[in-house]
Parts: sequence; C-alpha cells; structure tokens
Amino acid sequence: MSAMKTKRKLLRWMSWWPPFLGMGIVVLRISGDFREVDVEMVQRFWNTNYVGVHFGGSLFAMTDAFYMLMLMENLGRGYIVWDKAAQIRFRRPAKGTVRAEFRLSGEQIDEVRRAAESAAKVEPVFAVEIKDESGEVVAVVERTLHVRKK
Repeated sequence: MSAMKTKRKLLRWMSWWPPFLGMGIVVLRISGDFREVDVEMVQRFWNTNYVGVHFGGSLFAMTDAFYMLMLMENLGRGYIVWDKAAQIRFRRPAKGTVRAEFRLSGEQIDEVRRAAESAAKVEPVFAVEIKDESGEVVAVVERTLHVRKK
C-alpha cells in the first residue's frame, strides 16, 4: 500500500476511533513522510472537568500512539515498535482549543535504527508539548517506545 493511501486511511480511522471521537480529539494533519502529525482538541462540556478546564485524561489521550505509528512507518516492516510507557506533566490549566505537534527528525529515526541494529532492544523517549491557543505549554508528555528488529 502506498504511503498516501496509508495516510488517508489512518487519518480517516483516527478521526473515528471511539476514544478520540468521544473526547473530541481530531487528527488535523499527517505529513506525507509520516514525520509530522498535528492533533487538536476543542474544549466541550464532555472533555471539561469539575473546575472548568480540560480533563487531564483527554490531554494525555491526545498523545496516544502517534510516535509509535510515526516510527513504525519510518523504520519499515523489519522492526517491532510498541508504546511502552508514558508520563504527563501538567504545567498550567488548559482551556479552549489545545494542540499537539509531533515531530520526528531524520536524525532521530537513524539513531533508533542504529541502536536497534546493535542491541536486542532500544527504548527511545520522545516528548511532545500540548499548547493552548496562545501558544502556552499546558502539559508535556513523554512517551517511551520499545523498538527491536524482527
């Protein structure tokens, strides 16, 4: 399957995936090379907590699986890639529309590939900032992946 077909299917699927749909999480863009993904969540009554800000679980969920999918697409079929662990650090209350921009550089991909060639497994950590409409960081999520050769 071509990268464009995969990209279109993934965009369509992710937009209708029940956890994302239920929280109002929308995948805005996936670059053709799968090195950039932009995700957004508009604040609605169903993703707002008791004190009137975004529910922390929704903020955390909007980062789920993207680095794993991006790395899988960039490493190719010769590698096994899994999400292994994640943590979130809240910086300030999140109101309004929030956005996360996932980025993988060629150097990061090459580094993971080299490490997986010389070790039984590698566990790279990728961080993504969640920002509000003014560009202020409301949370930082670190995702640890598990990568090994097949």
